[in-house]
Amino acid sequence: MPTELTTALLKAAAQPPVVAPAPGSAPREIVPLSWADPFHWLRLGWRDVVAHPGTSLFYGLPFWCMAVVLHGLFHKEPEYVMTLVSGCLLAGPFVAMGLYDLSRRREQGQAMDFMASLTCWKPHLRSLGLLVGVLVVLELMWGRVSLVMLALFFDTGLPTSAGLMEAAVNVDNLDFVAAYLVASGLFAMLVFTLSVVSIPMVLDRDTDAITAAILSAEVVGRNTGVMLLWGTLIVAMIVLSLLLMPLALGLAVVGPLLGHASWHAYRGSVRWP
Repeated sequence: MPTELTTALLKAAAQPPVVAPAPGSAPREIVPLSWADPFHWLRLGWRDVVAHPGTSLFYGLPFWCMAVVLHGLFHKEPEYVMTLVSGCLLAGPFVAMGLYDLSRRREQGQAMDFMASLTCWKPHLRSLGLLVGVLVVLELMWGRVSLVMLALFFDTGLPTSAGLMEAAVNVDNLDFVAAYLVASGLFAMLVFTLSVVSIPMVLDRDTDAITAAILSAEVVGRNTGVMLLWGTLIVAMIVLSLLLMPLALGLAVVGPLLGHASWHAYRGSVRWP
């Protein structure tokens, strides 16, 4: 009997100690997505816009301002357009944090609080600051690559907006256009991969920036095709809103729609217990 008791005690001592999980590190499950999910996120986003039209349009104003500035810069300093585009991709998810907060409150059955949505980023300032730093570095690299490629191609000086458009449609410059689009696409995909889930997740779970960025990359890695479709829909809707309405006014509606839908993209791709 003592021998059996001693053996049991030794086995218990050999077991690793039970450590309580740290706050914010609850198990999570990356949900397998279907091709219909991005369209479902858009439908849910539109319901949020209809539920809060005035507040959503208020958040649409910064997106419209970005489009106006981008249009003016293209005609005056076209070589810096890609830098500004990358900056807009960087700023967009942070501008949309108020929209995420509105969608979260509506999802939880809470009353809409406009003032709370304006300051929802304050409790998460540290994590968001680190994410901003990482994305700013990528934005600066993207802008530098864009300038270098233009400088190498236009060896007689940087082009005007008319010269840039003429070069883009010239069949002799297809190699340059292809290389420029590939380089820009890679940077855009990297920014999208790190931010598509991370920023809503920081707001929702108060997670640190590194964990959120890694999880965002995992979501894209495990659902690459569907997330590429989601990114393509975002780009297509932004381009159409810029082209189909005067003064890019369509972006004042499309911006909030995509912001609300991005919250549902996060909620649909990551499941928490």
